[in-house]
Amino acid sequence: MVVKSELKLIKSLQQKKCRNEHGLFVVEGKKTVEEVVNSNMKQYKLFAVDPDGLEVEGTQVIKITSRELSQMSGLKNPNGYLGVFYIPKQTGNITSDWVLALDGVQDPGNLGTIIRLCDWFGISDIICSTDTVDCYNPKVLQATMGSITRVSIQYMPLDAFLGSTQLPIYGTFMDGDNVNTTKLPEKGIMVMGNEGKGVSNAIAELCTDRLTIPQFGGETAESLNVASATAILLHEIRK
Repeated sequence: MVVKSELKLIKSLQQKKCRNEHGLFVVEGKKTVEEVVNSNMKQYKLFAVDPDGLEVEGTQVIKITSRELSQMSGLKNPNGYLGVFYIPKQTGNITSDWVLALDGVQDPGNLGTIIRLCDWFGISDIICSTDTVDCYNPKVLQATMGSITRVSIQYMPLDAFLGSTQLPIYGTFMDGDNVNTTKLPEKGIMVMGNEGKGVSNAIAELCTDRLTIPQFGGETAESLNVASATAILLHEIRK
């Protein structure tokens, strides 16, 4: 049996302020819980309706009832497995050749998909502006499908980060140079903007280059979804 105070704590982690206060985040679903357990992220506690169903070695899994799980979970239909982990401390280190910078991305599904794309294309560092959606938001975590364990995500004032780098900074704009005909360097920073407003004016001034994805459909969609645009641009980087 899980004590009431612990149920309340874990449920509270659905809120960003509580995640920040306690330094903890929640992962749900068998596959994602297993991936996080087997990563270098430090675990707080694991819970399961059927502990034997989790493929983890040398790790205690606390057996809970379906009712207790529903009291912890942020899902309408919890799927039996929940893990609580410590939020990794930011190191400030950059290890990848290219860095993805996000300027005010707000949709959890978009951020989760972008993290998964970076994992696919071998981009190990994402720098987020402080107003970008929290990467430990449960909806973001669901969309990453475990890629959160293989991509470093750091939050900081984006203007300060870009202002201190020696790398070329590529911003994405409707009036930029055609990415298909632009020769991209071996290292750089790619900036993706907010879903509705694009790259902010302050960040646009720091970009050394402006790129666009050409439109072929005439008067069709007004713009691309930010996650879709990220996929195209990361493919161009790795071509």
